[in-house]
Amino acid sequence: MSSTFAGVLFIGSLILALVLTHRPLGDYMYRVFTGTRHLAVERVVYRLIGVRPDAEQRWSVYARAVLAFSAVSILFLYAFQRLQDKLLLNLGLPAVPDHIAWNTAVSFVTNTNWQAYSGESTMGHLVQMAGLAVQNFVSAAVGIAVAIALVRGFARRRTENLGNFWVDLVRGTVRILLPIAFIGALVLVAGGLIQNFSGVHEVATLAGGTQKITGGPVATQEIIKELGNNGGGFYNANSAHPFENATSWTDWIEIFAILVLPFALPRTFGRMVGDTRQGYAIVAVMGVLAFTSVAVLTGLEIAHHGTVPQAVGAAMEGKEVRFGVPDSGTFAAATTLTSTGAVNSFHDSFTALGGMITMVNMMLGEVAPGGVGAGLYGMLVLAVITVFVAGLMVGRTPEYLGKKIGAREVKLASMYFLTTPVLVLVGTALAMGSPAERASMLNSGPHGLSEVLYAFTSASNNNGSAFAGITVNTPWYDTVLGLCMAFGRFLPIVFVLALAGSLAGQAPVPASAGTLPTHRPQFVGMVVGVTIILVALTFLPALALGPLAEGIS
Repeated sequence: MSSTFAGVLFIGSLILALVLTHRPLGDYMYRVFTGTRHLAVERVVYRLIGVRPDAEQRWSVYARAVLAFSAVSILFLYAFQRLQDKLLLNLGLPAVPDHIAWNTAVSFVTNTNWQAYSGESTMGHLVQMAGLAVQNFVSAAVGIAVAIALVRGFARRRTENLGNFWVDLVRGTVRILLPIAFIGALVLVAGGLIQNFSGVHEVATLAGGTQKITGGPVATQEIIKELGNNGGGFYNANSAHPFENATSWTDWIEIFAILVLPFALPRTFGRMVGDTRQGYAIVAVMGVLAFTSVAVLTGLEIAHHGTVPQAVGAAMEGKEVRFGVPDSGTFAAATTLTSTGAVNSFHDSFTALGGMITMVNMMLGEVAPGGVGAGLYGMLVLAVITVFVAGLMVGRTPEYLGKKIGAREVKLASMYFLTTPVLVLVGTALAMGSPAERASMLNSGPHGLSEVLYAFTSASNNNGSAFAGITVNTPWYDTVLGLCMAFGRFLPIVFVLALAGSLAGQAPVPASAGTLPTHRPQFVGMVVGVTIILVALTFLPALALGPLAEGIS
């Protein structure tokens, strides 16, 4: 079997699995967030944190709860790292330096999981499990909660209430993420991933000596990092390490885990607004963008010009031979189209244009299908912008799902969209304008710019993957990238919740002959077009100076 045909089977089976799980998983999440019964374990949690689960919140209260929970999480995780040398299971490792602890705390709480350090030589077992792995769950659950709040904004009429953040957070963790992660961890253990507490494994080095490699509960962290669209891992090589990703079929499982929840959430959206066709339209937009990205990225890596790539049949530098180009290209597209950040190949070694596609995926706002929850609310914001543009074209007030899209809604949607481009471009400009920070680049010219641009794009979009080839473990980069992660996560969340509150307070607008149908292929095409055009207008100059210039040179 040729590698190309194997790649087609790999992608085709992945699409089939996502199609088969879209409806049952989406319907299950609909029942989770619309049900009125609280599980016994959930009631215990509510009593411990002093929450009345049946009391609902206005958007401003919901937003304050999100911000307060996240702020406390950052402080706790920062302290946990700084005190690591005094904790159990520290493996003899020292306390994490302050700038790395700040960057890591913000990274995992914002669901970015950017790692400016080598996990196996920096973090002990307790910090990995009780600190980082816990945030892998709850940061993903925060994204789901915010998405559900926005959907309630569309679904509800004449109300100030968007639900209860604490209930949404607990249900998302207990009923969705934990059960699937438990099953997924067992599958990965069967595939050869480590799940032990024995401490140390010894393997022979090429020099004939021995090298100590810490073990630990890798399988659990691996499945939740993929399922929750997190990028952090025990090992610096991430999902290219055989302890984190052993075989081609575990690679398939991890990609499936990355995509399954974001692709199922549009079904939940359709059920909650009372029109499943709306959910199908949203998932169709996600699917078109995702399939295009995978096809273009894989094609660029297979058919790249150059003597060596043509001789071996593809650009294999930086890719694991056990995965090959098609599987590596699919993983790279999946991880950058979502806010995952896990990698099974070296993105810095991708061809110039292939590497550009990974950046474009993040610049789209990670909406195809995007992070868990974050992809859905990002896509709904783009849908709001699309109906506004369509309204301008026909000269009438735009409407979406029976809600008028007025000045307030458009301003909030615009601020949501503009937040990450400002962070990316300003951050890149500051880094390139400073001789000290330029010294961190291992490459000069367009490729060096691409490394910096990728770093700020990844951090600001809460992705977490790295182009590498740049030393970001410095006080300046750790501080500034941490700020980009924080602002890139929480400013959009505030704008989304404010938009949800504005929509929930409206009375329904009856459909008329001039209402734009938002469930038809025309609307799907319009949203795809608006998404691509907005990204092109915003980032094309920076891309032209970086990967495009390198690709045509």
